[in-house]
Amino acid sequence: MKLVRAIALATLALLATGAMAQDKYPSKPVKLVVGFPPGGGADVVARLIGTHMSAALGQPFVIENKGGASGFIAGSAVAQAPADGYTLLLGHVNALAIAPPASSKPPYDALKDFTAIGYIGFAPNVLVVNPKVTPVKTLKELTELARAKPGELTFASPGVGSANQIAGVMFMNAAKISMTHVPYRGSGPAITDLLGGQVSMNFDAMTSVTGYIKEGRMQPLAVTTRERNPQLPEVPTMQELGVKDFDVSIWYTLMGPANLPKAITAQLNETLNEVLRKPELNERLLSLGVTSKAMTPEQVTAMLRTDIGKYAAVIRQNHIRMD
Repeated sequence: MKLVRAIALATLALLATGAMAQDKYPSKPVKLVVGFPPGGGADVVARLIGTHMSAALGQPFVIENKGGASGFIAGSAVAQAPADGYTLLLGHVNALAIAPPASSKPPYDALKDFTAIGYIGFAPNVLVVNPKVTPVKTLKELTELARAKPGELTFASPGVGSANQIAGVMFMNAAKISMTHVPYRGSGPAITDLLGGQVSMNFDAMTSVTGYIKEGRMQPLAVTTRERNPQLPEVPTMQELGVKDFDVSIWYTLMGPANLPKAITAQLNETLNEVLRKPELNERLLSLGVTSKAMTPEQVTAMLRTDIGKYAAVIRQNHIRMD
């Protein structure tokens, strides 16, 4: 009997140990889905965060690129994934706050179909012109030129429903000018045509244009965030130049499917905020123009709700449709 009891107790102990091992998160690789192709700003940010999260949690963070449809493909994949913490999304302003209100049939509700985990950081777009084609050096000069040639100046973007297009539309509304939007399939072709003189200007990510600015091939006029960026400290903000309440930032968040367990959400948020305090990660993000910022899941949800409302109003007012 003593032997049977000992075996039973040992079995219970093993089962309890197995259950604890299963409950420990993460116990296998975590997939981080990115809605943009490899090599772009979002992909680089995801790989940096993934590397540091992996080191902190002891499991690989595997980057999976699902580009296309302004991030809808990646967002849909995560929204439909099991809420177990092993499929996460690199949240992006385009996919969560702009594309849904610009679509007649969005594949998800950004507030209902995801769990906000944490905030990574934000970066400005930069309003740039090709000085050989559009010979202006200030936003005031550009505005005066646009008023003198209504509808003739063109601004490029990586697609309808992008933050780049929204920035251009908001500028037109504030300055009471008329310009023509030229959408492309990504930032690469838009920048190529700006350098080639096919379009007048572009609101594009710092990572995409900083090199050309330093080479003198692009003239920066303003950044689209509320504060100047440390990588281009001499470039003023749109608000400094008199465009009231202008703030269009490219932000990145960490998201999971809806109903992600609170314990996993809290663990991921704590780990993300911890790695964002590392100087080496901050410096690398800043080199990309991204200013990191820690947030709680509740703060991320509140920010998302505010931005959806802000951009939905611009989209309705200007009849912007992706489909």
